[in-house]
Amino acid sequence: MILLFSRVIIASTILFLSMTHISNARPDAPPYAKWGQLAVKTAKEKYPNANIVDYLHIGREEKVKSSIEKFKLWLREGGKEFGLFIYIEFDPKNDRIIQISTRQSAT
Repeated sequence: MILLFSRVIIASTILFLSMTHISNARPDAPPYAKWGQLAVKTAKEKYPNANIVDYLHIGREEKVKSSIEKFKLWLREGGKEFGLFIYIEFDPKNDRIIQISTRQSAT
């Protein structure tokens, strides 16, 4: 009887610990993460002397044959801060980039 009780306690402990590990696991990167890395790279290429202060994923726009990931980065260069919108248009079937456009924000 004691042996059976010990096995139940051990099995319950193992089950509890494995469930705790799963619940604390980090979630996968969001689907826009690779496009965000490309947005940061684009900003650094366009403004090589600027520091990226902040990053925002605005969202995804679905079109008929393409999708556009939209980002706003906040940059600091020479004592001046400004926003930079970056739009990455790609084919969602194969992730082929169609175009990358940037626009400095007014504020």
